[in-house]
Amino acid sequence: MSVPFRSEYRSPSTFSREASQRLSMFQLTERIIGAAIKIHRRLGPGLLESAYETCLAYELDSLGLTVIRQKAVPLIYERVKLDCGFRADLLVENRVVVELKCKEQIHPVDEMQLLSHLRLLELQVGLLMNFHVVRLTDGIRRIVNNYREQDIQEQDF
Repeated sequence: MSVPFRSEYRSPSTFSREASQRLSMFQLTERIIGAAIKIHRRLGPGLLESAYETCLAYELDSLGLTVIRQKAVPLIYERVKLDCGFRADLLVENRVVVELKCKEQIHPVDEMQLLSHLRLLELQVGLLMNFHVVRLTDGIRRIVNNYREQDIQEQDF
């Protein structure tokens, strides 16, 4: 099945928009990771990043989650808005940034890229996923921006 590129997926599924907005951060990231594992089990490593991005956007949409692909990340320095072309691979529910990689190993700069996107978008949680591994769980990193336990606990309940 071919899925055309769309910058934003809207859900026709039975999982309601209201229910998805009530998900705790843990539940939301758990669903994202579960969808990624499903894709990795079916396709395995070795494909292009864009293939995994398309499939993950499709799976998340099937779960009733709002997904924006290639979300522009604005960079504002003092009063100057810089049009640098930064893009986050996926933005899920306007709460979690997902960066996808297909490489031998994750480097610290990959983690810093995700952290920069979180800061610029003023979000707390991001997932860095490397699909070029035998077991996907070995290629997933959760990155938290300005970690405050109280804020995370309040969102989880």
